[in-house]
Amino acid sequence: MPLSTDLFDYTLPPHLVAQTPATRRDASRLMVVDRTSRTVTHHVFADLPIFLKSGDTLFRNNAAVLPARLHALRPTGGAVECLLLRLDPAYGDNTWWCLLRPGKKLPVGATFAHGDDFTGTVLAKDDEGAGLIRFTTPRDDSMTAVANRLGDVPLPPYIERHGDPADRPRDLERYQTVYADRDRQVAVAAPTAGLHFTPELLTTLTAQGISSAEITLHVGLGTFKPIMSATIEEHAIHREIYELPVATQRALFATTCNTTGRRIAVGTTSVRSIEDFLSQHNAPLDRTHVAEAGIFLYPPRPFRGVDALITNFHQPRSTLLCLVSAFLTPGSTEGISWLGEIYAEAVAREYRFFSYGDAMLIL
Repeated sequence: MPLSTDLFDYTLPPHLVAQTPATRRDASRLMVVDRTSRTVTHHVFADLPIFLKSGDTLFRNNAAVLPARLHALRPTGGAVECLLLRLDPAYGDNTWWCLLRPGKKLPVGATFAHGDDFTGTVLAKDDEGAGLIRFTTPRDDSMTAVANRLGDVPLPPYIERHGDPADRPRDLERYQTVYADRDRQVAVAAPTAGLHFTPELLTTLTAQGISSAEITLHVGLGTFKPIMSATIEEHAIHREIYELPVATQRALFATTCNTTGRRIAVGTTSVRSIEDFLSQHNAPLDRTHVAEAGIFLYPPRPFRGVDALITNFHQPRSTLLCLVSAFLTPGSTEGISWLGEIYAEAVAREYRFFSYGDAMLIL
């Protein structure tokens, strides 16, 4: 029987949408959900080592966020906002798919510029409104270098900024995990479950015998796209490129055979990568696996490669909420109503929601 999208809706008071990060990353609150005892307890993220044990492996997304939101002007003087989405190497090193605002005033052939730093020319438009933009720069700088110099952090739409000069440096630091690979600026949204880790916490976990395995998923704007269809099954899930190195593939299968260790996914992006890979392969490959994840995880989906999950609190009617409800009770739909109860408790206790909000550990 199809699942109504209304099952994944809930009411969230606006003041619980976190607008700024916690004063310290691991000072965020941590709700711990034990699926065996069906209990919920309340902690802070710095308490995470209490719930992990030697032999566990954290599978984490090391994608770095590019400060991809650029401002420019049309020849008429009109303002343009350009969000770099992804490089299209078929057209050269400086041709990108971008979101443009105002898109209707920038047809194919239109140009825009930011002083002497760059000029953009619209080459094409796709069905979803993105534009293919060829950029030119005076010193043949890459647009990645230009974005790092001039760009703003592409914060999600529910985080409001009002031009405070302190916002950009803070967001550049905090809308990024401490273990992000700065040479892999392939994300336009942060893998937010990882934002709570500090170098000190990672050192403690390593000393405790907990290892880490790297995944790179190119987080796109589709992660914020709400489900608009009446049923979950009708929704066309967004697709995202991911990369699983050989060492990570081996860790997935080694941990499967190790009854003392658990595969702990840091974030839904890590879950998508793992489950997509295991849907195609039953053993490690001899090369990095690069693919496009199109997997849609919703009840009553089982999970092959994840034993525990660290995640944030997600938007109503989102694919991420579907994934979490499925993970609560793999193989059944009971997690839908249970997740409703868990989120109601989070609201009652005034947890902070979404990207800069608090965390949940599901064991």
